[in-house]
Amino acid sequence: MLQPRNKKKGIEVSHWKVSDANDFQSIETGEDYDIVPPTPDACYADSIHDQDADIKPSTNLLPRISKYLPKIILIVLTISLFPFSISYAWYDRTHIAVAKVAGYEEWYNAAGADITKVKAGAKEEKNHYFNNNKNETVTDKMVLEQISLYDNPSDEEGHLYGAIIAALRNYRSVKKAGKFAEYHRAFAVHYIGDLSQPLHNVPHDSFNKTHHPYNDGIVDADILNNLSEIEKRMYEIKIRQDSFEEDLSKEIARIANISRQLGIKMKAENRDMTKEEAYAQLGHSASLLKAVLNVP
Repeated sequence: MLQPRNKKKGIEVSHWKVSDANDFQSIETGEDYDIVPPTPDACYADSIHDQDADIKPSTNLLPRISKYLPKIILIVLTISLFPFSISYAWYDRTHIAVAKVAGYEEWYNAAGADITKVKAGAKEEKNHYFNNNKNETVTDKMVLEQISLYDNPSDEEGHLYGAIIAALRNYRSVKKAGKFAEYHRAFAVHYIGDLSQPLHNVPHDSFNKTHHPYNDGIVDADILNNLSEIEKRMYEIKIRQDSFEEDLSKEIARIANISRQLGIKMKAENRDMTKEEAYAQLGHSASLLKAVLNVP
């Protein structure tokens, strides 16, 4: 979205020049404009006029479009290079809420894995989802096979399920060596949260791309004031210390299939999650996280 630094009603904007990667300037008015990424609400506004009501296109733009076509192409290419392709996830407060109700003392680290994506890029992004392009039922075997793909940027389908176990392996290994291990567990905490997001368990098709941002934030605004909505949907999960990965892989597969079925249903009905469904999903993540935290 192009937004004027000093908004003025009725400005005609017909063409632009680029002063740097983030600035555009109207050649006719000299007015400076910034590229402002759209918010989730803006993405779902009723019309373009709702989002950019203060910027009125020039009525005589079309006759001159061929003259300024190179500039238009430059704008489109520049905007397309912005990092909107980064995979989404539940928003930060939602991840923090899951960590809090599960009893994770370092709950403030729960959003850290998303922060890491800013610098690590694909190496971290692929740990946050599994596209399941073959639409297969998830099995514990499938979960275990993904462990070796942890942090692999070339695995386009993603490996969320294996990332959970791999991060916990790292945590246990580093802790056993007497070193600070908490950040490894924090990654697992985040991935367990992602496990319940339906659109992290189905193909990343046009429906997924269109509906993903809104569903990530479906309960985020008020969730820290509504922790009880997650708590009352939690249930007991037992993971044995002597068969930790075996039990955990089965639980990951179970929740993945619940999430996947909801994602399939959303697409079939061409709709978003309801808040009730979102809280139910988060209850699965919180229940699994609590069980993991209870194992020494």
